[in-house]
Amino acid sequence: MADADADTRPNVLFVLTDQERYDASAPEGPPVDTPAIDRLSSEGIRFEQAFTPISICSSARASLLTGQFPHGHGMLNNCHEPDAIRANLPADLPTFSEELVAAGYDLTYTGKWHAGRDQTPADFGFSYLGGSDEHHDDIDEAFREYREEQGVPVGEADLEEEIYTGEEPRESSEGTFVAAKTSVDVEDTRAYFLAERTIDAIESHADGDRDGPFFHRADFYGPHHPYVVPEPYASLYDPDEIEPPESYAETYDGKPQVHENYLAYRGVTGFDWDIWAEAIAKYWGFITLIDHQFERILETLESRGLADDTVVVHASDHGDFAGSHRQFNKGPLMYDDTYRIPLQIRWPGVADDGSSCEVPVHLHDLAATFLDIADVQVPDSFDSRSLVPLLENGSDLPEGHDWRVSTFAQYHGDEFGLYSQRMVRTERYKYVYNGPDIDELYDLEADPAELRNLIDHPEYEDARREMRDRLADWMEETADPNRVWVTDVLENAS
Repeated sequence: MADADADTRPNVLFVLTDQERYDASAPEGPPVDTPAIDRLSSEGIRFEQAFTPISICSSARASLLTGQFPHGHGMLNNCHEPDAIRANLPADLPTFSEELVAAGYDLTYTGKWHAGRDQTPADFGFSYLGGSDEHHDDIDEAFREYREEQGVPVGEADLEEEIYTGEEPRESSEGTFVAAKTSVDVEDTRAYFLAERTIDAIESHADGDRDGPFFHRADFYGPHHPYVVPEPYASLYDPDEIEPPESYAETYDGKPQVHENYLAYRGVTGFDWDIWAEAIAKYWGFITLIDHQFERILETLESRGLADDTVVVHASDHGDFAGSHRQFNKGPLMYDDTYRIPLQIRWPGVADDGSSCEVPVHLHDLAATFLDIADVQVPDSFDSRSLVPLLENGSDLPEGHDWRVSTFAQYHGDEFGLYSQRMVRTERYKYVYNGPDIDELYDLEADPAELRNLIDHPEYEDARREMRDRLADWMEETADPNRVWVTDVLENAS
């Protein structure tokens, strides 16, 4: 006989990648092999218009935890840098994870953190299972110990086909490490290790070693650079068969000066297409490596009889330029390459199989969604809306349900200093407010590559005014501290 008091709320498996582009797993995107993500899309809902509130790691991850836009939680740039505006989140800010713990969920976490210099997942209700290293997150030594046991200590692998930023892409004496082939086996990679730790957590729950429904978060280190991958992934994609994206034709004419400056700042002024194609091939290989580990995790859910009782969510904190607009990494360029993110949700018996959702949503809407799934009230502090109504209604908005037709994003600078930006995006248009420079307006229907800035085009006067009004509304609604000054500027602009 079933226990009348048994907790029937679903488990949640949340897989977050680091700097994964939206188009890498999109049906109309490049030929990247992503069987696990494709499976998730075919068995759940794929969100076509999902966006990060900010394209920088610490800020986006803090938004995910707190359900707030960055100006709300205050972690405006990366927490590990000496110029961090805020090294740690305020202790009194509600987070979805602490709310879940209070509601009886068992929380586990493996992998990258990067949402607090001194804080760890344990400070927010998670039982941390390891997987970090000294790359922003010196939380423990688990992965280093694993590599010692594998006989390939971290730092002792051989590298080939190396690419670095700077004047000499093959020279490691200067610049940032971009990509390489590593000599280690797949089983020695951090992606494999994080999947193993996640599988251990799932099996522990299946064996009854943990109480209550579980929430497990697996944060993969990648496909963030350096794109270092072993065989067969290092040669899975032929650089000679990769075509330049449309945005590679960028001239920066009529764009904010910082766009062109960033080529030199990131050290890729001298990169030709052959170098970019080689780097992109490694980036794609990294995505497929992670996806294959994700596939192992999904197979474990299935084999241990937990698939039907577990909501599976895949997203990324933000995207990656990976050569688009000839740029590397990310920065004060609010293109879809880094702001549009992959998001798939599978909820057996609730979300329709193979649906796609065109409703615009934010990454940090997941904070409210996780609480709604767990039947927990969403804190008033959240600037976050649950996606459950969309999941329950075949990816469409229920009749009479109010929802924004735009998304809002911001940027405050990273290691180069402060740089204030705000962005509002609808299906048709994108408007970017650049405090120090010219604003941007793109017609995404006519120019999906965002090559032509129409901010001064006379035929777009009505669109410009409408988008400025939308941006002012977002800033007012979210109590953006810049709202008084910026909205005055927007209202008085021609």
